[in-house]
Amino acid sequence: MNMKKMVFVNLPVSDMQRSINFYEALGFKQNKDFSDENGAGMMWDDSIWIMLLTHDFYRTFLRDHQLADTTKVSGSLTAFSMESIDAVKEFAQIAKDNGGDFYHVKIDIPEDQMYELEVKDPDGNMLSVDWMKM
Repeated sequence: MNMKKMVFVNLPVSDMQRSINFYEALGFKQNKDFSDENGAGMMWDDSIWIMLLTHDFYRTFLRDHQLADTTKVSGSLTAFSMESIDAVKEFAQIAKDNGGDFYHVKIDIPEDQMYELEVKDPDGNMLSVDWMKM
């Protein structure tokens, strides 16, 4: 039996409702079947989800690791591809308009081949949104 692959990005958040509102503004839909006081399942599509987890619940998965202060330390950078440069810019602007921020990193690839913006959510979790000419 071939099961469809799915991606779940788990993010620690300090204010659940603020984070739900932020990700809904970016186009994610909350799945109430996978949401409670500890976390919220936010679907971008059927195979890509962001799981927003309270700090206490997130810690239950860390064993001997400490929870990073994501406003100061980055432990990962999750990248999502978009259909166009304009879509990348729109995603980043929506993030900024809803309590996040973004910036552009100049890399040694022509922008007509690849365009990328780094997006921070209100907790400092990092997402990289990009378009690549395929």
